Amino acid sequence: MRWDRVLKLGDLSIVVKRGDLTKQKVDALCNPANSLMYMGGGVAGALKRAGGEEIEREALKHAPVPVGKAIATTTGKLQARWVVHAPTMECPAMPTTGEKVYLATKAALDCVEQACAESIVLPGMGTGVGGVPFEGAAKAMIKALKEFAPAAKSLKEIILCDLSGEMVDAWGRTLR
Repeated sequence: MRWDRVLKLGDLSIVVKRGDLTKQKVDALCNPANSLMYMGGGVAGALKRAGGEEIEREALKHAPVPVGKAIATTTGKLQARWVVHAPTMECPAMPTTGEKVYLATKAALDCVEQACAESIVLPGMGTGVGGVPFEGAAKAMIKALKEFAPAAKSLKEIILCDLSGEMVDAWGRTLR
């Protein structure tokens, strides 16, 4: 399911789709990371497998990155310009909260704006090992997007993309 331009916030377009984050052609791909920057499972593992070990090697040089901050690294073999690592949890595979998802989403958006990116793909943040329910993650992420939109300068498109149809549906319900 895909909703193009579901929400237009000023010059910012929000697109929701089900798909593989690693296959998207955008400026930035968001990794809902851990503060230690280890890229083991979930989205992080998928990004590392598709893009290469160099993504994790570069990210580890910045560790620890606190929740509420984000860094941009190389993308290796991926088609994007940057991987934005936005921690949703302090340590790998630990439970997280909707508030941390909100902070991570804000940090990712601020990071890509500083890099002058025009587009970013965000997956369902904190919904894997973090254990945040899809509805809770969708609400936290959309809140951050709506607060960010008036300040957006370079960023023109945010693609909310996840393999889970349940996450895609949660974004759709939250945006209605």
